[in-house]
Amino acid sequence: MGLVGAQENGHGELGLSGITLGSKSKYKRMDSKLTEDCDDASHHHHQEDTSRSTRKFVFICAVFASLNSALLGYDVGVMSGAIIFIQEDLKITEVQEEVLVGILGIVSIFGSLAGGRTSDMIGRKWTMALAAVIFQIGAAVMTVAHSYEVLMIGRLLAGIGIGFGGMIAPVYIAEISPAIDRGSLTSFPEIFINFGILLGYISNYVFSGLPTHINWRIMLAVGILPSVFIGFALFIIPESPRWLVMKNRVEEARLVLLKTNDNEKEVEERLEEIQIAASMAKEEKAVWRELLSPSPAVRRMLVTGLGIQCFQQITGIDATVYYSPEILKEAGVKGNSNLLAATVAVGVTKTAFILVAILLIDKVGRKPLLYVSTIGMTVCLFSLGLSLSILGQGPMGVAMSMLSYLWECSFFFSGNWPHLLGFDIRNLSFETASSSSCAWDCG
Repeated sequence: MGLVGAQENGHGELGLSGITLGSKSKYKRMDSKLTEDCDDASHHHHQEDTSRSTRKFVFICAVFASLNSALLGYDVGVMSGAIIFIQEDLKITEVQEEVLVGILGIVSIFGSLAGGRTSDMIGRKWTMALAAVIFQIGAAVMTVAHSYEVLMIGRLLAGIGIGFGGMIAPVYIAEISPAIDRGSLTSFPEIFINFGILLGYISNYVFSGLPTHINWRIMLAVGILPSVFIGFALFIIPESPRWLVMKNRVEEARLVLLKTNDNEKEVEERLEEIQIAASMAKEEKAVWRELLSPSPAVRRMLVTGLGIQCFQQITGIDATVYYSPEILKEAGVKGNSNLLAATVAVGVTKTAFILVAILLIDKVGRKPLLYVSTIGMTVCLFSLGLSLSILGQGPMGVAMSMLSYLWECSFFFSGNWPHLLGFDIRNLSFETASSSSCAWDCG
């Protein structure tokens, strides 16, 4: 007894109910659906790989661009300890010491002001290279200096290089970053400043045991190393798409944007935005004229951007970093080795806080962090002054001073990042013209 009406050989014969089975079509549809699912999965996997590759490339570009900021941080950190041994070796006066430390901020202002025009002429990428070369020369001169005058020449050159680098790094990162990651990526220079300060503190502690006429020279010479890495970076990082558009190299700009953004629609929108901004900024005099005689909208941007930068600096944070061994010595910490070890603890603390802030900046926003940071700094600075003036060098005074100093630095570096607000409020056509406000940040 066979199966009546069953299909034979899969040729679509009638089934039990007399309906054509069409088995070939059935299996063909299933295979087709399976193939489509595989194609979708493969496409999705390819998109994820592309997205990861793009984000990795942008991350690498931001890291390399931020190396100049590490130079600034290292100089600030290392000079706080090196000045102790420079004073002993070269027999400089207290006034000369203050001039040597403070001149960097003044010179870096001029470097920042010149950096905007230079970056428009030769490009963001090569401005970073120029900054590294100038700093290298300055660091080399300081390393071999046998007199205060030669040391000052090296310090001046280093300040110019730091001014160039401090101005261009956040501009470059903002111009290559996709909008979704711009907040965290443009904070990289601030991270590297703090990382550089920490390395400077560590360098002070490590080399402090060497003879006085050698140790401070090695401390300053180590600062040349980040500049060498910047040289390698030039073979990896692309030029800024905005600068390419300004030079009518639109296709090159599109290729750079495609490397740094996996969303083609956003790439085209970004390219169009840059072209509009670049056409508005073609006459540089018009931009500077509007900055000097601003419209109400531009005036608000200037007051906000420059105001925040200015008030950030007059909090005195640079003084507390540069003179951290002196502050800790006044608090009761004895011996150069202990002083420098304490500064390392300060560096580790504030670096940890800034990493926490990186995780929060795009979640809670810039302003809340700025408010918390400012209030925290105010309280801690007041507490530090109170501890040093009233409690003195007793156990309680030392403990309160150390805690106040640690928390003051932590609050400052965890939320006081005015350059991020500056980039958020700037129009693209004013980016490099007004980026000289970073001179406040270098100062």
